[in-house]
Amino acid sequence: MDADLLIVNASELLTLASGGSPRRGPDMNDLGLIPGGAVAIRDGLIVSVGPTDELRRAFRAERTLDAGGRVVMPGFVDPHTHLVYAGHRADEFEMRLRGASYMEIMAAGGGIMNTVRATRAASVDDLVRESMPRLRRMLEHGTTTAEAKTGYGLTTADEIKMLHAIAALNRAQPVELVPTFLGAHAIPAEYKGDAEGFVRLVADEMLPAVAALPADLRPRFCDVFCEDGAFTLEQSRRILEKARALGLGLKIHVDEFKALGGTALAVELGAVSADHLVATPEHEVRLLAQSDVIAVSLPGTPFGLGHREYTPARALVAQGGALALATDLNPGTCPCESMQFIIALACRAMRLTPAEAIVAATINAAHAIGMGHQVGSLEAGKQADILILDVPTYRMLAYRFGTNMVRVVIKRGTVCLGAGDKR
Repeated sequence: MDADLLIVNASELLTLASGGSPRRGPDMNDLGLIPGGAVAIRDGLIVSVGPTDELRRAFRAERTLDAGGRVVMPGFVDPHTHLVYAGHRADEFEMRLRGASYMEIMAAGGGIMNTVRATRAASVDDLVRESMPRLRRMLEHGTTTAEAKTGYGLTTADEIKMLHAIAALNRAQPVELVPTFLGAHAIPAEYKGDAEGFVRLVADEMLPAVAALPADLRPRFCDVFCEDGAFTLEQSRRILEKARALGLGLKIHVDEFKALGGTALAVELGAVSADHLVATPEHEVRLLAQSDVIAVSLPGTPFGLGHREYTPARALVAQGGALALATDLNPGTCPCESMQFIIALACRAMRLTPAEAIVAATINAAHAIGMGHQVGSLEAGKQADILILDVPTYRMLAYRFGTNMVRVVIKRGTVCLGAGDKR
């Protein structure tokens, strides 16, 4: 058989094969590891995985990459980012160091609204120009697929402008972006004291407008920030039910600071994911673990805020839940593009094993954005999104931190970062 590319001599080939479902509970420790493994690629897709000797005999390859005793694994999937925005909020970081809380800064007109003002003033080209370096750093650190939210426009026109920027970025660089509409991110200044008026705007004007966009602009999901000081449980329900009626998948920010019942709402409405999950009560952790909703933990956010509480990941996994990890890349609380750092942090702060954290950053993360049948594992028929890490064992991803272990990045069968060794 012929192949366009054959990757050989991996010290550990992590297939993450999962049979079309996210990995749950104790199965999150199974990486589908093949010692001395190889991958055959044709037309941007994986056609076979197995031991190097077998694939060398089975395939005639136009090009061969020798992994040279390094780890080969799927590209990281980042299922929760706010990567498109203008400006920065470094001054607010100093305010937090002096004792101001995130919600206090937000209530005073800072926080999200600071970024909203800068993003409203930016053109599509400005947003693309500012966001492109972030995407480049994501790629350099091994992310090959990522979700990208709106939510810094908070008018119909500005939210659509952000969708245009996400589409332009998707066309211009290798990281595959999955757009999410987050019009219900905060109550904008012009609706201060009239939260109901803004909820009506989101439900009755914004959602129909974005749902009617052409396929390349239309968001795949609708998200809501269900939190004290943002959107109530009842408001979140109304927005998500309207989004579902318009054919959008559902996501929800829940329990970042205070539990409002949003996790149970995610389960009730059949959301693809519930994200943050820091203050989630035990009974809702149990409910979530028993559901099909992916729990997305964002440990970089409490780290960025200097908080001590993280997602109760051990309890969730022990009860059979499906856990994913994401950066929450954003200008206010987590300006971090590295899923490698998130893996290392998750093992320390939430006591995940290295294998669990890798599963959460690949195949489970792919399911958290509805991409589990296309990316997140190395299986025949899936996109050839592959990393070669400059380490001999996968455990290094948890053991080391603050450095980049990626040597080669391959997206849809094309080497887009790093030359590798040609043999």
